[in-house]
Amino acid sequence: MLFRQLFDPVTSTYTYLVADPQTAEAVLIDPVLEQVERDVTLLNQLGLTLSYCMETHVHADHITGAAELRKRTGCRGVVPKQAQIDCADRFISDRDRLQVGAVEIEAIATPGHTDSHMAYLIDGTHLLTGDSLLIRGCGRTDFQGGDAGTLFDAITQRLFTLPDSTVVYPGHDYQGRTVSTIGEEKQWNLRLAGQSRDAFIQLMNGLNLPDPKKIAEAVQANERCGNVASVMA
Repeated sequence: MLFRQLFDPVTSTYTYLVADPQTAEAVLIDPVLEQVERDVTLLNQLGLTLSYCMETHVHADHITGAAELRKRTGCRGVVPKQAQIDCADRFISDRDRLQVGAVEIEAIATPGHTDSHMAYLIDGTHLLTGDSLLIRGCGRTDFQGGDAGTLFDAITQRLFTLPDSTVVYPGHDYQGRTVSTIGEEKQWNLRLAGQSRDAFIQLMNGLNLPDPKKIAEAVQANERCGNVASVMA
């Protein structure tokens, strides 16, 4: 498996490139519109064909690069089932599997940050958690159908039951951290380690965070797979 972690410094968003080097089939998870040129250049340099763009959820802090990548590469767009999107090529459900050559991607429903959120387990070892489980933290739960209790259940019952050695790659990090493991997060994630469900709900409901800077434009555009022109029309 070929695996790359890519970073957008403006929104602190991680995009992931996963590919089968034998078949040269590739997938990008959570691409960012402003980084499409970077991503296409890398695909060309590595001799890869982009088969899919996948989203962990409808993002509120950046506009997805899916529409532009579909236009430039002919890839198919994949989004979580129940996401309020009408332009995707495929909706993926909990425990569905997507094959990219010999690489297997399993969807794990992890709602709570938003009402339609997926984590993706790559070949049973690399867990892309999106905005559900972060390194020493977790995603907020105060908009887009988010719910703190639902997020607690998703992380503790779905993600923390994976082997401790499972490598965690989040959708964001604001302190320069790139990778963790399930075992580390079970021990050191202060929002979750040793916390009761009620205490977690109280903590999350009291964060009072400001809205993401791009929320107004990002959600509308991402509900159209990143088609900015349709939002402006």
